Amino acid sequence: MHASLPFPALQPAPESANAGPAARTRAEREALKLEKRLCRQVGQAIADFNMIEEGDRVMVCLSGGKDSYGLLDVLMKLQARAPVRFELVAVNLDQKQPGFPAEVLPHYLQALGVEYHIETQDTYSIVKAKIPEGKTTCSLCSRLRRGILYSVARRLKCNKIALGHHRDDMLQTLLLNMFFGGKIKGMPPKLTSDNGEFLVIRPLAYVDERDLVAWAEHRQFPIIPCNLCGSQENLQRKQIGDMLREWQKKYPGRIENMATALQNVVPSHLMDGTLHDFRNLKATGVPDADGDTAFDEAPLPEPVGAPFGGVALVNA
Repeated sequence: MHASLPFPALQPAPESANAGPAARTRAEREALKLEKRLCRQVGQAIADFNMIEEGDRVMVCLSGGKDSYGLLDVLMKLQARAPVRFELVAVNLDQKQPGFPAEVLPHYLQALGVEYHIETQDTYSIVKAKIPEGKTTCSLCSRLRRGILYSVARRLKCNKIALGHHRDDMLQTLLLNMFFGGKIKGMPPKLTSDNGEFLVIRPLAYVDERDLVAWAEHRQFPIIPCNLCGSQENLQRKQIGDMLREWQKKYPGRIENMATALQNVVPSHLMDGTLHDFRNLKATGVPDADGDTAFDEAPLPEPVGAPFGGVALVNA
């Protein structure tokens, strides 16, 4: 049973609701369906994990990519209709990468009318000075960026930090940790920052990356390329992403089932003794619906039709 939605995400945006069906082109109808789906899924994720509450001041990390643009866009739509009051502050970290178009985001955000802050810190020079040529710079860059963003959130008096990771990012992280890290660990929708000071939220947790691509095209976001730092592409993550896309092409619905599995964990049927006390397990003589049928071949479960407790994630 889901908590009641604090955001009326199922309602169309007011400007869309006023247009009659005859006045809408096919493209407009598809855009309206996409907008409603994005708002519904983000609103559902916020409700399911209690991401945003009355009086929150949320720092929305804006990189200039499709995901963070989409996140800010949808949160602004929900903010205008939500019965709870919360503030949004868009924040971009200009790391002084050569070729970074520093004027793009300020112009966009000014036109949008949202409160924003551009933080300028030359982490690019620090990373280049400390990391040998040819070695990946991502780890050090991430640590520096994280510390700076925490400092900015503190200065701006924000209590929550919103990141633009979507459902596909979460599944990629799960498989990366399984294949290369030897652990079942994903990317949670909500967690405390490593310094314990802030709550980090991922409101796009239920959103299909393909929908974010389509929304970015529809809204014509001024996308800033993500290859300015010159660092090597994360080949492992790319391989996992390609594999997931190939699976979805061959077996539609597989990604939805995998995403649903993240909310249906059965510790007694894994092998982690810290989550389930295997050592002291005794026969009780009492029937247990979760007990094992050791001599039966385990049947394959039926595919899940509506992941996340009824929030359909397919591109319909």
